[in-house]
Amino acid sequence: MSGGGVDISFAENNPKIKAILWASYPGQEGGRAIADVIFGKYNPGGRLPLTWYQANYVDMLPMTSMSLRPVIDTGFPGRTYKFYNGSVVYPFGHGLSYTRFKYMLTHAKPSIDIKLDKFQHCHSLRYDEASYVPPCPAILIDDLKCDQDLEFEVEVMNVGKMDGTKVVLVYSQPPSGVARTHIKQVIGFKKVFVKAGDKSKVNFRINACAALGLVDYRGYKLLPSGSHTILIGDRGMSFPIVINYDQ
Repeated sequence: MSGGGVDISFAENNPKIKAILWASYPGQEGGRAIADVIFGKYNPGGRLPLTWYQANYVDMLPMTSMSLRPVIDTGFPGRTYKFYNGSVVYPFGHGLSYTRFKYMLTHAKPSIDIKLDKFQHCHSLRYDEASYVPPCPAILIDDLKCDQDLEFEVEVMNVGKMDGTKVVLVYSQPPSGVARTHIKQVIGFKKVFVKAGDKSKVNFRINACAALGLVDYRGYKLLPSGSHTILIGDRGMSFPIVINYDQ
């Protein structure tokens, strides 16, 4: 029980410990709830809402550093799953279950075409060296109608022996080569209950500007063109969504 992340690598790496239950501040019925989970009466389906850093993370930056992004000049590593890519005890969104789930993408809209008018101007983005730079790298979100959505459907299959609940987390990643931006960001999630041996379909409809937009190092809110990546859950399932600007 703890209010936040703690480096419990000693327990996580102990082969005699098969699972760890984090109860946070469990409240009045916490004892009963913990017992229900430990003895298998209830199958938890929660996910960590924060990154659990290793203890040496506190030595990488001072308490006075408020930047979420990595600071190149000082070597500060950045904060949260969006900007920190170092070793962790448990990543954001990690969680266990008494059953096992699999995903299958059953439908996805592969691209979004946006027709620009004479008042919508292309905006530059910083790219890594040797990366491909599209003719129109990005558009200011404030200059777009932002009326187009990402649409996709995911089938969640319970392939274990116990009924359970799955939180389907959806992330987006910017196009390859875009520099000094987030690694990934949560764009949606849904919780679905699936009986053992059964499956359920989950539909997502997410605004493209909200899902694929970024804030660059100068503070501009932009929608980059190119191939964005949509990540489903923590099992490595992904698919591309391409933003095309027609000038």
